Amino acid sequence: MPQTTKCLIVDDEPLAIDVLRDYIAQVPQLELVTTCQDAMQAFQVLNEQQVDLVFLDIEMPEINGIDFIKSLAQPPAIILTTAYREYALESYEIEVVDYLLKPVSFKRFFKSITKYLKSIDAPTTKEIAITPTPKGKGSIYVYSNKKNIKVHFEEMLYLESIKDYIRIHTSERTIISKDTISRYEELLPNSFLRIHRSYIVNTSKITAFTAHDIEIEDKEIPIGTSYKKAVINRLKQEA
Repeated sequence: MPQTTKCLIVDDEPLAIDVLRDYIAQVPQLELVTTCQDAMQAFQVLNEQQVDLVFLDIEMPEINGIDFIKSLAQPPAIILTTAYREYALESYEIEVVDYLLKPVSFKRFFKSITKYLKSIDAPTTKEIAITPTPKGKGSIYVYSNKKNIKVHFEEMLYLESIKDYIRIHTSERTIISKDTISRYEELLPNSFLRIHRSYIVNTSKITAFTAHDIEIEDKEIPIGTSYKKAVINRLKQEA
């Protein structure tokens, strides 16, 4: 991991830029590359300089932040900054690091940075070693922290994809390994359901659901727009 995370601020409000510039200066792990007031300027910066993390406003002239992200072939990590709550659900679809509502406090800003730093500071491992188990078995071995960890299907609550890593959440622990969510989708039994490009859930652990999210313990997990119809049909059949 680089010693500093190179940041870009994209916002058409000078005051919002000044606030984020000040916050970035207070975190030693962050380095501000530059600031932009619209998406076109940001395109140019991303083509010419290394940027690890973008603080991106949504409501901007010509091209809004959501469309800007979708236009990038390989976007850097994104933290959205906006005064509008209604974009929160759509932000899950584009896999941003976090969603900050203006005015942004330093406490909330730092929480987002901590989340980002944890995501890139996951243990460096060899390719995950998942061993498909014979029919009737109820566990897999997951390679994490330089060892193969046995994880029982029944203890898994949900799986979360963050860039090149998978987080397996249980009630007692979180296991982080390097792999793709698609490979887990193939290996896990039918009791697991892909509900989002970034989430697979254990349907036996679901306590409630709506048309927009699924509740497991105290966690609300979004249902992706493209998965919604299949997910709702499946859950209603299992009721």
